[in-house]
Amino acid sequence: MRSFLLRHLTGDSPYCGLRADPGPNASAGSPVRRVNEFVLCCRDRVTSEPLWKLTLPLDGGEGWVYFIQKGEHMANIDPLFPILLPKPPARLVRAAAEAPLDSTGCLTEYRPLASRSILNKTTSNRGLPFTHAINPYRGCEFGCRYCYARYTHEFLELRSPEEFERKIYFKQNAAWLLTQELQRLKPGTEISIGTATDPYQPVERKQLVTRSILEVFARHSGFRLGIVTKSTLIARDLDLLQEIAQRNRLSVACTVTTTNTRLARVLEPRAPRPDLRLRTLARMRQAGIRAGVMCSPLMPGITDSRKSIEAVAKAASAAGASFFAAGALFLKPCSLSTFLDFVGAHFPDQLEAYRRRYTRSAFVSAEYRKRVADLVDSICREYNLGRRVLDGTRAGEGGPEDEPGVELQPWLPFAGS
Repeated sequence: MRSFLLRHLTGDSPYCGLRADPGPNASAGSPVRRVNEFVLCCRDRVTSEPLWKLTLPLDGGEGWVYFIQKGEHMANIDPLFPILLPKPPARLVRAAAEAPLDSTGCLTEYRPLASRSILNKTTSNRGLPFTHAINPYRGCEFGCRYCYARYTHEFLELRSPEEFERKIYFKQNAAWLLTQELQRLKPGTEISIGTATDPYQPVERKQLVTRSILEVFARHSGFRLGIVTKSTLIARDLDLLQEIAQRNRLSVACTVTTTNTRLARVLEPRAPRPDLRLRTLARMRQAGIRAGVMCSPLMPGITDSRKSIEAVAKAASAAGASFFAAGALFLKPCSLSTFLDFVGAHFPDQLEAYRRRYTRSAFVSAEYRKRVADLVDSICREYNLGRRVLDGTRAGEGGPEDEPGVELQPWLPFAGS
């Protein structure tokens, strides 16, 4: 008696293989067919077009064929060509690929993303003033040229820089997940919302994921909560912010990198204008919310001059900001090409210096960090602006002085003072 196994190479079929025998040896319940030959066809996974076809005649007459379901009788059977079998995608990749289209915007797609958790514990050497982070969305429509979070789309097997700002995923069941996860945290835990992507980007107007998260915090007490945003949409949730602030320690940071509207338009192409962000900051302060300005990132030769930083600080003070903070630009490899394209188009005289500095390390030198910190401290004293991190929390706006892999680069150009 002769039998042999043929394995499907594409993985598209619900069957793992075929087994043929001259006699009726099919297992009970398996699809059975009497055939004179086998035809094995390999098809393209995307187009379903045949790539090749193999026909195997059955010597000695007809035979019976039955299909082996996935997992059935396959435990001790090796693949015919293991190197050709596709690696199964990770759960997150699979969830993103299968996410249905919910709606569209201008060159933008919005899709739901099934999530197992909404609260992430942070691991960083940069001395972050929080231990946990919440990002209601993957991808960010604002499209800031310096954004370091573009790498997060690589976990979805989306590697084009444009896909980060054009394929936006909103996390499902965020409020329910947060309710469960907060039960495991101690009072006083520092949590930041919007560490990677803006929690108030345009899709929030419809999806209300961030608002649902704030509703959960409004029912809890004892947490140290921070929110980072460039959006004016946060004013919609003033009622919830006031309620949260009564039972928790809340700070809102509005990112304003420059007061130059023309520069902001090319640097942060789809974010609200700086003056609108500052107007929203004033509304939050009038409502009693602790809110201030994050003038980050400071870009060498572009926004790091005293004149530029002082203009933002002066506007922040006029809006009644509770604090003012600023940190130097760092560029992860995922955002390096996007930012260098921006520099080449708008500040070509700075391109070579940026290329030399940031292709060797994502961080600026310790010397430059100290120079910037001293300048910002001086400006804060002049305009009577406080610190972002409240006493009792963990300080650290920039990287530590012993940041590994950071070399002194005194030749990096600085804007004039």
